[in-house]
Amino acid sequence: MPPIDELIRIEPVHLERLERQGVFTTGLLLEVSETPTRRQTLADQVDASTNDVLAWRDEALMLNLAGFGPGEHTVLSQAGFEGLRDILGVELEAFRAAVARGARELNMEPPTDMALEGWWEQARTLEDE
Repeated sequence: MPPIDELIRIEPVHLERLERQGVFTTGLLLEVSETPTRRQTLADQVDASTNDVLAWRDEALMLNLAGFGPGEHTVLSQAGFEGLRDILGVELEAFRAAVARGARELNMEPPTDMALEGWWEQARTLEDE
């Protein structure tokens, strides 16, 4: 599980508060924010809104896709995909094109078509998370 500090949509003050609550990985964040009640509790504990917690959870779900690492996170962020919901909002071909554009802009190698298709399909299986 990626460390919690790989989330780019989280303010440093909230990151510090999450770590004080024992939330050090994105997997732990997903666990403690699994239900609406847990999300509200976590929001109260770190002085955030439930919308903040939902945004962090959305990004954590993306970071936990199989074969996804910091480089892929950078490329997808450049392409405008900050979380799972962004991936769910486009068709596969649009996803591929946007990620390829993001990789070109960063002068990086784009993920393989197999990886992109896998992430896109995994996003659909996690849609109700």
